[in-house]
Amino acid sequence: MENINIVCPHCLKTNRVPKKDHYKKANCGYCKKSLLENFPVEVDGEKFAHFLRNSDLPIVVDFWAPWCGPCRMMAPAFSQAAANMAMRAQFLKVNTEENGELGARYAIRSIPTMILFEKGMERDRISGALSAEQIVGWVGSHR
Repeated sequence: MENINIVCPHCLKTNRVPKKDHYKKANCGYCKKSLLENFPVEVDGEKFAHFLRNSDLPIVVDFWAPWCGPCRMMAPAFSQAAANMAMRAQFLKVNTEENGELGARYAIRSIPTMILFEKGMERDRISGALSAEQIVGWVGSHR
């Protein structure tokens, strides 16, 4: 059976789990919390690189700022999309005010901007506030 690496959103340790179409249970081997509890993880440059290096799942990154109305408006939808895509994608949030170097590295010109990474490489990006259904559809269109 094929295995995949998943970074625990709770403790950030990398877990090797069997690849399945559906999971009833999947717990972190380190902190014992559920890997099925998928939520956006606030990251800095170091944590961002850790996810890109160690996760075999697609990584969806929301580049946002606290002063941005559309960013705040989209935040619940981004969280809902993350919850709906447990074990299929991992969701990260980069505050461009605190992590301007990441915003510059990825040429973020407007926010919110989401970038989809696969195997550490940018696969697609989209700007503007989206609903949870639109986010799930966008990510799913690349699978």
